[in-house]
Amino acid sequence: MTMNFNFYMDDIVNQARSEMETSGYEQLKTIEEVDAAFKRPGTTLVMVNSVCGCAGGIARPAAAHAIHYDKRPDYLVTVFAGQDKDATAQARMHFGEDHIPSSPSFALLKDGELVAEVGRYEIEGHDPMSVVMNLQSKFEEFCEEV
Repeated sequence: MTMNFNFYMDDIVNQARSEMETSGYEQLKTIEEVDAAFKRPGTTLVMVNSVCGCAGGIARPAAAHAIHYDKRPDYLVTVFAGQDKDATAQARMHFGEDHIPSSPSFALLKDGELVAEVGRYEIEGHDPMSVVMNLQSKFEEFCEEV
């Protein structure tokens, strides 16, 4: 039996993208889209998506549920590591020199500046609810009530 690897991966990637869009996250696929989104005033939650198991089983469910909170970011965006490579690299450039690239991960920006992040080490091996609570603690500190 032969399997077309790209066909298989396209199915996984499309499902991962769909989960984020259904949750209200804007897909940023180009450098220009990243730059424009990061210039918006207010708070922006960036989810660095991935096809790994901890993205699908922990990070994406946490991204979907964390936003149901009294305080939440003004904007929800996502870049896809390994898929939209230029957009992901551009996003990481905005996160600053001290940022350690990881995927999946979250970055919270305020007026385009990184104010908090949740790295893979805070996702992998954790349950989705602990990631939700971690994100919401950052929302509590940096976001306005909706």
